[in-house]
Amino acid sequence: MSSDPTQPTPEWWQQPQPQRDQGYPANQGQPANQGQPANQGQPANQGYPGTPGYQEYQGNQGNQGNQASQETQRFEVNQGYPAARGYQGPPPARVRRRRRKWPLITLIVIILVLVVGDRVANAYTENQMASQVQSSLDLSGKPQVTIQGFPFLTQLAARDFRTVDVTASNETAGPGGQLEIASLKATLHGMHIHGLNSATIDQFNASALVTFTALGKVGGIPQGITLSADGPNQVKANISIGPLSETAVAQVTQSGAGQINVKIIDAGDIPTSLLGSLTNFSFSIPKLPAGVSIQNVSVTQQGVLITASGHNTTLSQ
Repeated sequence: MSSDPTQPTPEWWQQPQPQRDQGYPANQGQPANQGQPANQGQPANQGYPGTPGYQEYQGNQGNQGNQASQETQRFEVNQGYPAARGYQGPPPARVRRRRRKWPLITLIVIILVLVVGDRVANAYTENQMASQVQSSLDLSGKPQVTIQGFPFLTQLAARDFRTVDVTASNETAGPGGQLEIASLKATLHGMHIHGLNSATIDQFNASALVTFTALGKVGGIPQGITLSADGPNQVKANISIGPLSETAVAQVTQSGAGQINVKIIDAGDIPTSLLGSLTNFSFSIPKLPAGVSIQNVSVTQQGVLITASGHNTTLSQ
């Protein structure tokens, strides 16, 4: 460029313009990322094709390619994230196993076995006691024995029974079954077993009912005479024999340890010969356990009721 003052000064637009980055025209020789095209060597998502959300950076000019490359180098596509490493989602929730109910079922089975065993032992013992009562009272049939209280096995282990009930109905007792008993009831409180054939009882209470029909049979009363109640300890005899229709009165009392006496106390105009054995007869009740005695003999609408009781009595076979 000349500095001659004689030459006219050219206009500004005619003046030569300074060259931009002389030797380095705009990316001369180095087009956008020349030698390093966008992600050259590291194409967009190379090795991670089809990764959503990341597009190829090809064609970016200037340093955008380098910047994309740096961003790619700094944060590889989904680096470390499960979706890019074969992650298949959260692990399945662990299924909680139900607790086994074996202990509860075992406990229930044990309780059932104990209850069944208790009832079986109870029934067996009741049957054995019924046989002993039948033998000792000389009954025609086996009475019903009920051992009160639960559990039974604890009583059996202690050989002590709190309460034992004995009932029988329409049985005969005594030698040859001479006495018919309409009902027999006995309650034994505090029964203590000693050995195999002996027991003591704290309290023994019993009652037996002999109907008027049974009383006539045991006394051998002639036909045509019927008995009925006539007060707390008296029996009325209605006599209807042939043309005779009269009434007599007999008294019922205890005459011995196990004896009941029936005796006419008012025959009116009836000849005693027509009354037969009703004039005066006695009958025996079954043998009572040692320590048990008759407490009362009374006449009810159903027949003669005999009650007996005893304390600290002894039963033996």
